Amino acid sequence: MTATLALTKIMDIRENEKKVAQKAYHQSMDSFEKIATELYSLLRKKENAEVSYDHYILSTTPIEKIKEQAAYIEKLNRQINELQKLVQKARNDMEAKQVKLTDAHVEVKKFEKIIEIRKNTEEKHRKRVENNVMDEISINQYLNHKNR
Repeated sequence: MTATLALTKIMDIRENEKKVAQKAYHQSMDSFEKIATELYSLLRKKENAEVSYDHYILSTTPIEKIKEQAAYIEKLNRQINELQKLVQKARNDMEAKQVKLTDAHVEVKKFEKIIEIRKNTEEKHRKRVENNVMDEISINQYLNHKNR
């Protein structure tokens, strides 16, 4: 029984580690989503800017306006490249935290299984002892009744 109790305490510690890993994973996932949303927004801006640039090229627009639009697109490209690096870093962080969460979950499941097996073993042992005691009582009663 004490072995099961000790394992239960260890499992509680593992469950706490799992909760911490789960919280870290969710935070990294939120961070990834935030950065990815920023990237999506910039890509949409770039797409709109390119449409405007194409429109300026096809129409009679002053060269300064076209240069300005090209510079704006170049600026967006630099920002997009930087954000892509951040998105990849956030994705890698999120995946690493997911691995830790999975490992923590597996550890908890291992301890749950070990505790279940130990409890089943203890229950079988208890029933065996109880049956032996009942057999002993039955034999004593039979012998006492026979001696009368």
